[in-house]
Amino acid sequence: MDNGSKKDQMFQKMIEQKKEVKIVRRIVFVVALVLIIGGLIGGRAVYKYISEALQPVDPNSEEVIEVEIPIGSGLSSISEMLEKKGLIKDAKIFKYYAKFNNESQFQAGSYGLTKSMTLDELIESLKTGKVYRTPVFTMTIPEGLTLDQIAATVQKRIGIPEKEFLDYVNDEQTIANLMGRYPNILTEEILKEDVRYPLEGYLFPATYPFYEEKPSVETVVTTMLNATSDNITPYFAFLESKEKSVHWLLTFASLLEREATSNTDRETIASVFYNRMDEGMPLQTDPTVLYALGKHKDRVLFEDLKIENPYNTYVHTGLPPGPIANAGRSSIEAVVDPSFTDYFYFLADKEGNNHFAKTYDEHLANRAKYID
Repeated sequence: MDNGSKKDQMFQKMIEQKKEVKIVRRIVFVVALVLIIGGLIGGRAVYKYISEALQPVDPNSEEVIEVEIPIGSGLSSISEMLEKKGLIKDAKIFKYYAKFNNESQFQAGSYGLTKSMTLDELIESLKTGKVYRTPVFTMTIPEGLTLDQIAATVQKRIGIPEKEFLDYVNDEQTIANLMGRYPNILTEEILKEDVRYPLEGYLFPATYPFYEEKPSVETVVTTMLNATSDNITPYFAFLESKEKSVHWLLTFASLLEREATSNTDRETIASVFYNRMDEGMPLQTDPTVLYALGKHKDRVLFEDLKIENPYNTYVHTGLPPGPIANAGRSSIEAVVDPSFTDYFYFLADKEGNNHFAKTYDEHLANRAKYID
């Protein structure tokens, strides 16, 4: 083979190699283009999905969804629970969002959450144990109300009939269920034969926010019991040290709530009751007589003091069978931290000011001075 033929063959191979390179480059280009376009399309889809997952599930929803976060729950299990309840769109995105913001320490407890809450609102609620939302309305339950008066307030503010409310809070199955749900505050003591209403004194006085137009009677009652549990829990150590019960504490505090006319009076009245019980003297507090009568009177008569009723502390020594009203934090605090006095008597003048005495003679002198 001559040199010309060899050169022709080499030239031909070079041409073929160039063609192959062009084809490979074209294939690579096409594949790359497809991947880029696919990446853009896929990236846009992923971006859209993540953006939507970061938004509330339903911004207009007012339905309250109960969520129970058990003690020891981790971020993964909480995220999955929220997705299962329909409160978030994607558990993994919620988890990564919380981690990105260094949020992972959530509190165990019962929560009423809605699909309209943002991820930040959900996280803040789970961190603090509080729900950060704008309520549809609020309802105020003042201190010193009886269960009958609370029922009337609920009817006026929410529209739940008094009878329906009272039937619910006195239903045996309801009480059994609530005792199972709140074992630390609702004990067998509320079922004693002489107790008028099992939940008397257990619906804490407060201003309650509600996040739906017409909450059920169950929602209303459990909301109040949650508040009672929150406010009583700090005193468990005290009760244990004194070998006393929550029922004892709420009963004692309810007497102070109905007797006191100022915060400072509560501690002093508490000392009077402690002193009288230590001496085996009847408490002789008029609000228990009114509760025994089942009606309000501007003035308790001498004949009223003789009524035979377990709640009448003129007839029976010690505390009555149960609370006679709902006590606020100040009255509960007064039971836990009373004044130390030698007083055994007190009375209120016409202006509502209380006057205390160590002896019965001093008490009679106060009566002559301020009442007669």
